[in-house]
Amino acid sequence: MTGNRSPAALGATTLATIAQEVGVSSATVSKVLNGRSDVAAATRARVEASLERHHYRRRTRRAAGDGQIDLVFHEFGSDWAMEIIRGVEAITTAGRVNVVLSQLDGAHRPPQPWFDAMLARRPLGMLLVMCNLTDQQRRQLRRQAIPVVVVDTDSASAASGPTVGSNNWNGGLLATRHLLDLGHRRIAIISGPQDVLCARARTAGYRCAHEELGVPVDPDLVRSGTFHLDAGYTHGIELLSRPDRPTAVFAGSDLQALGVLRAARQLGLDVPGDVSVVGYDNLPVSAWSGPALTTVNQPLRDMAGTATQMLLDLAHGVALPTSRIDLVAELVIRESTAPPPRP
Repeated sequence: MTGNRSPAALGATTLATIAQEVGVSSATVSKVLNGRSDVAAATRARVEASLERHHYRRRTRRAAGDGQIDLVFHEFGSDWAMEIIRGVEAITTAGRVNVVLSQLDGAHRPPQPWFDAMLARRPLGMLLVMCNLTDQQRRQLRRQAIPVVVVDTDSASAASGPTVGSNNWNGGLLATRHLLDLGHRRIAIISGPQDVLCARARTAGYRCAHEELGVPVDPDLVRSGTFHLDAGYTHGIELLSRPDRPTAVFAGSDLQALGVLRAARQLGLDVPGDVSVVGYDNLPVSAWSGPALTTVNQPLRDMAGTATQMLLDLAHGVALPTSRIDLVAELVIRESTAPPPRP
C-alpha cells in the first residue's frame, strides 16, 4: 500500500522540503548539515529535528581514492597507538586515501565543537579507537552519509555500529590459566580503567579461570588504573611490598607489565624466580624487555586494517557481510613466567 505515502516517505525529501517545514532558508539547512557554527542553537535544533523526522540522508558518493578519513584515538599510547596507525596506513596507502589523526585527551566521546569542525571537512568516514559518538553525532553522520567504524579492544562497547575488536574475556582466561597451570595460587591482576569494557572483560576471564579450579580470588589483589607504565609501577610496588605478596601478576597491558618489572627490580625481586609477570597486547617491545615478556597477543595491526577496509567499503557503497568482527587473542609464552618459588 503506497498510495498515501508522502514524498518524504518515498525518498523525495530535499533541502527545500526541510527549509519550508522549519521556516528557514535552504542555505541554513545546508549549514546545519555541514556542521557550521553560525546557526542559532534553537534554529539548529528545529532543523535537526526535521531532518530526523524525514530520515534525510545525502545521496552522493565519492570515488575510490578521493578524500580522507579521520582516525580518532581516545588518547595516544606510544607503541600501542603506533600499531593501530600502521595497520590503518597499510590500507589507506593502497587506496590512495589520506588520514587525519586526532586524539581526545583521554575522553571517550568527542566534544561537539571538535565534531562540528570535523564534519565541515566532509571526510569519507571516521575510524574511532576506543571511543564512540553520542546519539546526536551519529545522526549527523548518517544524514551526511559519512560512515563510522570503531576499533575497540572489545566490540561489545560499540554495539550501535560496525566494530572490529578482540576477545578480551578469552585473553584474560588464557593468561590466568597459564599462571594457574604453573602452580600459582596468589595471582594479582592490574586491570585498566573500570569504565572501559575491555578491562572488565579481561578481569572477568581472570575470575573465571580461578573458578574453574575452585581457587578463591583475594579481592586485595585486584587493582585497576590506566593502561600506562606508571599504573603498573605504582600498583606493582604496593602489591610486591606486601608480606603476603602475590607470586604472579597479570597486567592489563604490556606497558603496565613493564612498570611491574621495574617495581620488582626496585624491590630486589627476581622475575620469574620470585614473581611471574604476564602482559597484554604483545607490543614489539615486549620481546625485548628483561626478561622477555609472556603476554597475550592482541592483533592490533590486523584489527586496524580490517576496520579501515570496512570503512572504505562503506564509504564507496559496498555492503558489509557482517558488522561485528572479533579477532582471536593468543598467549605468547616467553621468559617472565615460571612455577612459583617453594615456601
